Amino acid sequence: MTQIVPYSLHNSLGYQVSRTARLLERGFETELRRIGLTRLSWCTLLAVENEGLRHPSDIAEFIGIDRTATSRALKGMEEAGLISREKEPKTNGGDGRSKLISVTVKGKDLLRIGTEAARANADKFEAKLSESQLEEFLALLLCLQQDEGSELSHI
Repeated sequence: MTQIVPYSLHNSLGYQVSRTARLLERGFETELRRIGLTRLSWCTLLAVENEGLRHPSDIAEFIGIDRTATSRALKGMEEAGLISREKEPKTNGGDGRSKLISVTVKGKDLLRIGTEAARANADKFEAKLSESQLEEFLALLLCLQQDEGSELSHI
């Protein structure tokens, strides 16, 4: 009879990676909530302001979510005064139905504060590792992700 070796949850890679990810996310998302953003709204602001993406479909692809979720997020962000949506002029090759997204002054301010929070949160965790440990850790994470497909959302 084959003896089943007990599974050591707390020593498993999956448990430790998930726990670490939740710790990283918790600190950052707490700061985002404090300033009135969600991870999705912050990523959307990044997509538009930093990446120059102005079409909802491009934003959805960048973030890794579907168009319906993007549309809901954009509507809420517009109501909150973070973005503006305007019809794309037909002279730009558009069909007059497509919307172009822009970040408002309020959105830019919150993006700046959110980015500072993201950097501070990352710095807090990265400071626990030496430079070589951090480089090796990031390389190992990329190695683990290799050949696993890209069906997960980016956020």
